[in-house]
Amino acid sequence: MNPRDQVSDALYGLGWSTVKRLPEPVAVRLGHTIADLAWKQRGKGVLRLESNYARVVPDASPERLAELSRAGMRSYLRYWMESFRLPAFGAERIRDGFAVKDLHHLTDGLAAGRGVVLALPHLANWDLAGAWVTTELKIPFTTVAERLKPESLYDRFVAYREGLGMEVLPHSGGTAFGTLARRLRDGGLVCLVADRDLSASGVEVDFFGDTARMPAGPALLAQQTGALLLPVTLWYDDSPVMRGRIHPPIEVPEAGNRAEKTSVMTQALANAFATGIADHPEDWHMLQRLWLADLDPARPAPPSRPSGGAA
Repeated sequence: MNPRDQVSDALYGLGWSTVKRLPEPVAVRLGHTIADLAWKQRGKGVLRLESNYARVVPDASPERLAELSRAGMRSYLRYWMESFRLPAFGAERIRDGFAVKDLHHLTDGLAAGRGVVLALPHLANWDLAGAWVTTELKIPFTTVAERLKPESLYDRFVAYREGLGMEVLPHSGGTAFGTLARRLRDGGLVCLVADRDLSASGVEVDFFGDTARMPAGPALLAQQTGALLLPVTLWYDDSPVMRGRIHPPIEVPEAGNRAEKTSVMTQALANAFATGIADHPEDWHMLQRLWLADLDPARPAPPSRPSGGAA
């Protein structure tokens, strides 16, 4: 393990071992302090976050974008403070920490014997939402995790999520899709964070007026297994309770080949994500390049058009 990987692993280990023991008000203040320090340093992550917000809120002034990025860093650190402390949360704290609208889309689908794919963007705290599903609804589910370096750090994340009641599969290796399909055919639940393609072979979508690429997996799983595909958006308000909404199912188109159907469904997913992100941009933790124009500077700029993408 190289020194940089050793430092990363040690810092995350310190977070899980130390932050979870802090009283919640202390953890909240610590998160705000770290977020504000990082924001003031104007590093690559903060600048990318601000650049992404500029696409979501195209008429924002520089001052408004600065406010958004500061709020975004505080939201991002809230995610980490909660995640470090989640293993120490009791069942009551988890149940009381999340409130979701239109839960019937999920429960009705599972009750009908259909598998369900929940697809989320990087909004608020998807780990807390997952812990709520396993704790309050007592429904196990399967998810996929990006392989991180060092391997010990990936192992920490897997152990953390498995400790919350999730089955975790590695993103790489080629076997995840087949396992997910089997879980769905058995009437199970699959949860995927799906607003950023990690394979470079995803589906191009219109997202806030420009082209991005999102993973094809959720749409393909729904087509191949007959599972429901449900977008989910999350957000924070001024309370300790995270909020969420389960959107109506994305139907499989009747016409078209598999690629065409996948394109239509992934665009519908992007539209639902855009709705939640536009309503709560500060809770979208996208500190990486997402749009193709940002990934490939040589790509020609799109023609001028209204920003949007929300359903």
